[in-house]
Amino acid sequence: MDAIETRTVTVGDIEIGGMRPFALITGPCQLESLDHARMMAERIAAACAPTGTRFIFKASYDKANRSSLGTSRGLGIGKGLEILAKIRDEFGCPILTDVHERGHCAPAAEVCDVLQIPAFLCRQTDLLLAAGETGAAINVKKGQFLAPWDMGRVAEKIASTGNDRILLCDRGTSFGYNTLVSDFRGLPTMERTGYPVVFDATHSVQQPGGQGATSGGQREFAPVLARAACAVGVSALFIETHEDPENAPSDGPNMIPVDRMEALIGELRAFDALRKGPG
Repeated sequence: MDAIETRTVTVGDIEIGGMRPFALITGPCQLESLDHARMMAERIAAACAPTGTRFIFKASYDKANRSSLGTSRGLGIGKGLEILAKIRDEFGCPILTDVHERGHCAPAAEVCDVLQIPAFLCRQTDLLLAAGETGAAINVKKGQFLAPWDMGRVAEKIASTGNDRILLCDRGTSFGYNTLVSDFRGLPTMERTGYPVVFDATHSVQQPGGQGATSGGQREFAPVLARAACAVGVSALFIETHEDPENAPSDGPNMIPVDRMEALIGELRAFDALRKGPG
């Protein structure tokens, strides 16, 4: 299928879209502490340096959609945004975080370059409008229950605020119970909206609620899906990482160990160049 020329969304000094090399959205699922976030940012920067890959640091101050009440949600908006601001200032990298409530959008946008709409909330009109009104770039994840061609209407809600800095992100589609499947026809389908498309490789291998009180996952397949997404020609990849995934407070079964990220990024850049040409 011929590549579709999407508009460009600029995040910090990173241009996302068109035939540019993929941007990488990466970091731990959940903020743990300033020291941990700083350590992760240092290791991510080192992993990206050999290929010159540009990254957006991602971490959530609140995981409001955990499987059970007793699992860790994070540090909260106040402490979380304080840490994210320090990471942005110290490393000079753009920042992405999730927002779950209208009232969180404006304060989060004062610190973060990208606001992310979780998949479960992608049809929440008031949240989409509040996020769009901040002027920040918006990464909206396609709900596991939603068809890719329905994302055009999601984008229209955000664009109605005058903000067209929109990224559309696929993170898998519900396939029976506790299972997701990636339909790669959905990536060029969403691209036809004209907005850059992101592929979330690590959440696409999640097994929602698969461990009862928590979600499971099959991280060994995340690189496989990421390679396939590069072959399609996505504008950005979303890959969560952690130094010790087995003991991470959330989504550990999906995350790539950070010591494997340099090799994975190099491999993915090669696939990306085959599709788009050297960048």
